[in-house]
This record gives sequence, structure tokens and C-alpha cells, in this order.
Amino acid sequence: MTQLYLIRHGIAAERGTVENDELRPLTEKGQHKTLEVAQRLQQMGIKFDLILTSPLLRAQETAKILREGGLCHQIEIFSPLAPTGNLKDWVNWWQNSRYNKEESCLALVGHQPDLGQWAEFLVWGNSRDKLVVKKAGIIGLTLPVTLNPIGESELHLLISPKWLL
Repeated sequence: MTQLYLIRHGIAAERGTVENDELRPLTEKGQHKTLEVAQRLQQMGIKFDLILTSPLLRAQETAKILREGGLCHQIEIFSPLAPTGNLKDWVNWWQNSRYNKEESCLALVGHQPDLGQWAEFLVWGNSRDKLVVKKAGIIGLTLPVTLNPIGESELHLLISPKWLL
């Protein structure tokens, strides 16, 4: 069984403040709040076997803060986590990885609305555009032992940093 945590990047600089949106960094407040979230997750006993992150700077910075917070040692950039990425690409990766064959805990760091939509597909089999992940917020899912998690996963956590901290 796989525990999957979908984590939205922390608070980033405003759109338009950087010429290339992919290079928009976390703000100081975003870094601080993300570190607090990482510390709280560690207190809860959560540890990730792997963090996959969007290639965008704000997501990579979030993943690094989670790593520095003691939640994981390994981060990999995963391009389908970029905005408008494809859930099926991640499902194919997961199906062919060791993480679906053993007890594991994974984190995916990405963007809204994609993370909310991915969670909806994994739980209900379609997107209803109802789940919203706040910045540095988390959706926790339990994936089934079967090879196809779409429409078969269970939601066990949906929390914003405001309620986590």
C-alpha cells in the first residue's frame, strides 16, 4: 500500500515580478511557513521514501525545505508535475516503480489546480474541480494495492497550513 501526499508549493513571489514564471521563487514568508509545515509533519511521524517535484523553482524550493526538515533524503524532478501535467504519466511511473509493490510513502510537490484535480481522479475517477490545495497545503491519499489507483484511492487528509500549524 502506498501513502501519497500531494503538497502544493509554498507562497511564491507575485506573478509578473519575474520575467520567466517558471523561475518565480518562494518568498521569505513562503519559506518560513513551508519549514513550519515540514516540522509539523515530522512531529506527526511522517517520512517520505521519495519526493517528486515539479521542475518550477517554487516547487523545487518547497521540496528542498521538506528534505531539510528531515522528511526525506531523496528528491527527483518529475516534469508531469509542472502546471497542466498529466496524471497518467505519474500513474505509469508509479505502476512501474517499486513504490507500488511495497509499503511506501511518497510526496508529490506541485501546483493548483492540478494537485486538486489529480486527487479527485484518484479518489472519484473524474475531476469535479472541488478540491483546493492551499499554498503549502496537503492532500493525503491511500492508494490501493491494485495497479490502477484511479477511482480506487482513499482520501485521508486535506489540510491547509492554517489548520496544520
